[in-house]
Amino acid sequence: MLSDHLHSTLYETLKFLILILVTAIEAFLIHQRFKPICHFFYFTCLAIILLLQFYLSKPSVTYLVDFSCYKPPCFCRVPFSSFLENSSLVETFDSESMAFMSKVLTCSGQSEETYLPPALQYIPPKTNQQESIKEAQMVLFPVIENLLSKVQISPQDIDILIINCSGFCPSPSLSSIIINKYSMKSDIKNFNLSGMGCSASALAIDMAQALLKTQKDSDALVLSTEILSTGWYSGNEKPKLLLNCLFRMGSVAVLLTNKKQAKRSSKYKVVRTVRTNKAFDDKAYNSGMREEDSNGKLGVTLNRDLLQIAGETLRANITSLSFKILPFRELFWLGVSVIKKGFIKNSCIYVPNFKAAVQHFCLPVSGRPVIREIAKNLKLGERDIEAALMTLHRFGNQSSSSLWYELAYMEAKERVKKGDKVWLIGAGTGSKCGSVILQCLRPIVRESNKGPWAGCVEEYPVMNS
Repeated sequence: MLSDHLHSTLYETLKFLILILVTAIEAFLIHQRFKPICHFFYFTCLAIILLLQFYLSKPSVTYLVDFSCYKPPCFCRVPFSSFLENSSLVETFDSESMAFMSKVLTCSGQSEETYLPPALQYIPPKTNQQESIKEAQMVLFPVIENLLSKVQISPQDIDILIINCSGFCPSPSLSSIIINKYSMKSDIKNFNLSGMGCSASALAIDMAQALLKTQKDSDALVLSTEILSTGWYSGNEKPKLLLNCLFRMGSVAVLLTNKKQAKRSSKYKVVRTVRTNKAFDDKAYNSGMREEDSNGKLGVTLNRDLLQIAGETLRANITSLSFKILPFRELFWLGVSVIKKGFIKNSCIYVPNFKAAVQHFCLPVSGRPVIREIAKNLKLGERDIEAALMTLHRFGNQSSSSLWYELAYMEAKERVKKGDKVWLIGAGTGSKCGSVILQCLRPIVRESNKGPWAGCVEEYPVMNS
């Protein structure tokens, strides 16, 4: 941050000195009474230099060519009754834990159509390394192959590979597994993001964009998933049982590029990314943590103040993003309300109309109360949060990949029009939040028979979800 600030300060100082130099040269020409043609020639050269500087310093555009979401096979579907029956046959859960999980499922906002990996449908569940690797292959290979088939490029064309999976970090890494499977090239830049929670996909897009700024004419493949078999908790502490009930299978593959010729074929371009991190605060840092219980059983503890901390992190992220995307009118009234608040304590801070800048919203799928609270704070209507609620209902909480199932829902409904902007918001433990603003580059049609919503999108939206 300090080096970036210093670089920016030096750049602004240099521009100021150049302005002084230009003014001094023109003053010298006037003082020496040069002919008008000299002034014309001078300003023509100056204009050419400025135009070249503007063209050369213009940042490259990052295009989102396409993405592919994983739809698990039917044999992975787990109705509530099957989940509870299998869990009751696992001797580690007492009657109180069973009643708690039943209540969580009923209130979760999920349907009976969500999916769990085969490893968790054994009695008892298989949570070993080999099963977790099988699950990773099961959710990652199909989306990679489907995406590369859609965009018609070879795995050997990928220059950057980023995989985010919060709870499973094998050796060799997940990115190495992918490189080995598809015989990718030797100079590929590969990265693994772990422990980043539900915000990881948005953060991975930000990372890919930053890498593409330093590497010309490159393609970046971003993979987001969560391996559930390694996160299964077999104890009786209620804060750790929540993940057993809420998290479900899902993955996504996203192709990004900075190649100019990709503009015509790409669905979106990345307009803006913003990251917020509150890990410096102890309360935020400890709000969600993977740890052992009193019996030595590993699980993720979600503390009661997690929602409050996530809300604070989200507000900080939104505030930072507001000044970069909102029109002047909304910023003006926001500024007026802040000044007014300084004089009249009982006055309210103006909540900007984000729909003046963004047309579609992909929100964290952490539960109905969370979705509705975010909608309240952003002044969003039922249609604005429909994609989030329907994704939660159909697929459950798929951690970082849920955002893309929401976008796939809107595409299947043919709601995203050319020129529209989409806001993807990812929030995760730590506490972290990432925002990605995409702008649609072409009409997106005939997606209802493709992707995860094929065969069921006509049934949505469902009421009371």
